[in-house]
Amino acid sequence: MIECKQVFKKYEGYEAVQSVNLLVKQGSIYGLLGSNGAGKTTLLKILAGILKQDKGNVLIHGTPVFENIDIKKKVIFLPDTPYFFSQYTLRQMANFYASIFPFWNEDRFQKLQDIFEIEMDKKLHKFSKGMRRQADFWLAFSAMPDVLIMDEPFDGLDPVMRKKIKNLMIQDVAERDMTVLISSHNLREVEDICDHVGILHKGSILLEKDLDDLKSDVHKIQVAFKNEPEEEWFKEMKILHHERRGSVWLCVVRGNKVEVESHFEKYEPVIFDMLPLTLEEIFIYEMGEVGYAIQNILV
Repeated sequence: MIECKQVFKKYEGYEAVQSVNLLVKQGSIYGLLGSNGAGKTTLLKILAGILKQDKGNVLIHGTPVFENIDIKKKVIFLPDTPYFFSQYTLRQMANFYASIFPFWNEDRFQKLQDIFEIEMDKKLHKFSKGMRRQADFWLAFSAMPDVLIMDEPFDGLDPVMRKKIKNLMIQDVAERDMTVLISSHNLREVEDICDHVGILHKGSILLEKDLDDLKSDVHKIQVAFKNEPEEEWFKEMKILHHERRGSVWLCVVRGNKVEVESHFEKYEPVIFDMLPLTLEEIFIYEMGEVGYAIQNILV
């Protein structure tokens, strides 16, 4: 389990992380979303024990993370740009990982060669971006971490390799109860594998919910009326966005599905459709509610 309690981090007078409370349950895959500059990378580095928070507590399995060797042996952080020692081959990096991660599994490392098909004795700095990312995952999965923290992890990978890596990740979550925290701008990727999401905005958590609950609580609606009611009708609901296209209103509404349907039925609409929303659409409208610019994106 990963837990943040009132965490602050300031850089040169700028509060990159502000009063963050966050909980990632053991054996879950948590997606951390946010606008550019929201503080996601800073928060991930604090959770991984790379940076120290200025205030608050960061715990993994109930124990502080920073400078805690016993905890860090069980945690792997994959940054947005893979880092390897200069001139090292993959085999040499594997030997280094084996020396610092006590649960390193050499048998698994050898077996994963069938999936990644990377030359072990080729210097890593000669690899393409996608191949370096594959090597990063290969080493991480072989180290058998309890917690895997990743920043834009699928960048540079082709679709087939993304699928293979996601399958390995889900397998480790299911079989070993591994906990995963992933930050990505590719919300389709997050939607595929995460069971819980949090949205970070300007250093603070905007919302944090189970993904299924989040989707069931936000609805896209198109509605038209024979006798147009007063515009007060949409002020009675928690509407994140609304616009009119001819005689049809397009709305994004937060609330209980039954209550939303009941509200619109009062006005006897001639058209009423409740449509599914993707995680990307939910993110856009949640961000729009706090002033993140959106225009004409409802389709």
